[in-house]
Amino acid sequence: MPLLQIFLVLIVVGVLLGLVNHFVPMAGSIKSILNALVVILVVVWLLNIFGLFHSISRMHLRL
Repeated sequence: MPLLQIFLVLIVVGVLLGLVNHFVPMAGSIKSILNALVVILVVVWLLNIFGLFHSISRMHLRL
């Protein structure tokens, strides 16, 4: 994946998260959880893109 495309995805995700935080009325705790979840997902995605976390596709949740 080209570096420019990665930057574009990060910008789009940031703008969308900012718009949700600004325009969607919700409790502060829910916004914090949403922000943390998006940041965690983006970090895992970036680690997977750069090959530092390649085992993510083999992870299974056992409940």
